[in-house]
Amino acid sequence: MRTTARETIFKILFSRQFSEGDGTELKNALYKAEKLTEEDMKYGDGILSLIDTHKDEFSSIIDRHSFAFPEKRIYPADRSILLIALAEILYCDDIPDKVSVNEAANIASKYSSERSASYISGILSSVIGEKTGANEDVQNN
Repeated sequence: MRTTARETIFKILFSRQFSEGDGTELKNALYKAEKLTEEDMKYGDGILSLIDTHKDEFSSIIDRHSFAFPEKRIYPADRSILLIALAEILYCDDIPDKVSVNEAANIASKYSSERSASYISGILSSVIGEKTGANEDVQNN
């Protein structure tokens, strides 16, 4: 189930912020412990790859849409959640944006705080609005 896969990715990203290396051993251990399916592991690897590839872009987006704090000052848990959702929203056309926002808010409520869930939802809604506006501008030309 993707919810479990997202939570597993969250744990991997969160731990990466406090340790050296790429977290491959932890990733493999968590995939096994959570009993992820082959499809979920493929999804997880894809999201992690997108985050590694587009980390600077995602940091810039968070900075642009976070009025309260620059990306570097955001709680590590919230940053991890935002990275997963941004990868889905910007690069996974098969996942509806609303699903990404809802899942991010649920993970934040579980692993961070209720305030974090609202904060994350606000940033992601702003990103989606910008993305949708950009698509409308292209269609109007």
